[in-house]
Parts: sequence; structure tokens; C-alpha cells
Amino acid sequence: MTQKNPLGQTTAYPEQYSPDLLYAIARIDARKALGLGGDLPFHGTDIWNAWELAWLRDNGLPQVATAEISVAADSVNLVESKSLKLYLGSFAMTRFESAADLAAVMTRDLTACAGTDVTVVIHGPSAPDSAAVARMPGHCIDDRVAACDTYEVAPEFLSANTDELVTEDLHSDLLRSLCPVTNQPDIGSILISYRGPRIDREGLLRYIVSYRQHQDFHEACVERMFLDIRERCKAEQLTVYARYQRRGGIDINPFRSNFEATAPNTRLWRQ
Repeated sequence: MTQKNPLGQTTAYPEQYSPDLLYAIARIDARKALGLGGDLPFHGTDIWNAWELAWLRDNGLPQVATAEISVAADSVNLVESKSLKLYLGSFAMTRFESAADLAAVMTRDLTACAGTDVTVVIHGPSAPDSAAVARMPGHCIDDRVAACDTYEVAPEFLSANTDELVTEDLHSDLLRSLCPVTNQPDIGSILISYRGPRIDREGLLRYIVSYRQHQDFHEACVERMFLDIRERCKAEQLTVYARYQRRGGIDINPFRSNFEATAPNTRLWRQ
């Protein structure tokens, strides 16, 4: 793996297989800022969809596909996104006998970078449901009439009615945060599934909007949301699942939950 973070740097774009391009970021650094250490209050997965995967067959004919990459939330490291883009691009002029051979190489390299087993599934153009688009379940809270003038994380907006216990899914398409290195916007949708006191929807929307100028990686934003909602709203069961729009041909989708085992990798309307 490369020893220098390529994010925010001028970099070359190799077209021959280069596993040393991968750059690991220790999860513990962001989690210390959230007061997390030892046993995590959630489990989950980071689902990465790579939409621009290409390589050569052994006879030189180009092949195209997408890759679904799943990394457990308890891995030692996350894979820095620009390094992943460069790594995937390095297959463009590299020959493999089959997609299965390519998947095996990717699995090995990404597992070494993340420090835990990584799952890689390659989808060809004829894969079932490859073009299916869906919406998040439950109620969209974006229709709330909420005055917003705070654009740095404000957990004080969160509240819940302890006299009314519910099970519901709420989502918003107004999530926006900033890359902590390049300041580029990361835009997406967020799903909150929970059982517990009824969450005030206007306050939840204002809280989501308050990430608009917050600088942090995708995964850290979702983990901060999970902790804030659990603490402020006393949810007994809670899932926070973000689906970010792609950048550099890759979308990142962190899933954190204390009661659901897995998340569907459902492509949203903006992805």
C-alpha cells in the first residue's frame, strides 16, 4: 500500500495493476473524536459501488463491469476513496483470464488494506437488476417546514416524545457534508430506522441539514449521527444508513445498526 495519502494531491493514473496505490486510514482516529473505544455500540458495513471498472481479457479485448465492495465496520482501517479509484483504474490495461480472477485479486488486496475480510462481487452488464432504482423506505421528512440557519453539527435539534413509542423509517435526501481534506461536498440520502420514543421530524431534519458544512468522512458522519440520535432520542433499536452520490465513479454507503444484521445495496434515484 502507498505510504502517502493521495487525497488532495496531484497524482498520476497508472493503467497497469498497482496494488501499492491503496491507502489505509485507521478508523480509530475518527472514533476517538466521537468518544468511541473498545466495544462499539453498533455493527455495520461500508458498501462501496464502483461503476467504472474495466480490464482486458487474456486476448486483449476490453471488459467492463461494476464492483460491489463490502467492508465490515469493525475493520481496523477504511480504504481511502481516491486511492481506491486509482487502484481500480490501474486494471484498465491489465489482463485477466476471467472476472473471477480479477475479483480474487481485488479481494486479496482490499482485505490486506482494511485489515479484515473484504467481500468483492463483480456485476457484468447482464446482471439481474443491474439498472434497478429504488427509494428509501418510510416517510421522507423533507416536506417539513423547518427554518434552517445552522450548518455545523447541532445535536441539540434532536428530541423525541417519550410518551409515544413507535417503530418507523424516516429518510431525507438533503444530506450534505464536506471532505475533511479537499473540502469537496459529499451529497446523499440518509435513512433512520428505529423503535423508541417518536422522534420530532422537524428537529431531525434541522439536525441533518446541520451537517451541510461539517468536515468529516462519510463513515464518521454516519457514526456521529447514530450516537447523537441514540443519546438524544433514546431509541431502543436504531439503524442509520447513508447512500452517498458517486464521486470518481464510486459511491460510498455506510450502514450502522444495533439491531439489523445487513443492509440492502439498493441504488437510489441519484446514484
